[in-house]
Amino acid sequence: GGVGRGKMAAGGAADAQARFGHSVKGLLTEKVTSCGTDVIALTKQVLKGSRSAELLGQAARNMVMQEDAILHSEDSLRKMAIITTHLQYQ
Repeated sequence: GGVGRGKMAAGGAADAQARFGHSVKGLLTEKVTSCGTDVIALTKQVLKGSRSAELLGQAARNMVMQEDAILHSEDSLRKMAIITTHLQYQ
């Protein structure tokens, strides 16, 4: 009966190898999926960062425009004060 046992051992080894192959495939699939998820998260973060930079740039431009408007108003007020002073003298 030694021959039968040899066949069983060979069959068992093939079975173990198949199981090992399946678990390796499973792990690989898991890793690929997790890697894909990480790439998506990273992409979202990069896009969010570029969007933030865009918003900051826009805010800076708006501030500059407002500063110009304030300076212009200040200039107009100064001119009006001068005109008022002249009118009062007349």
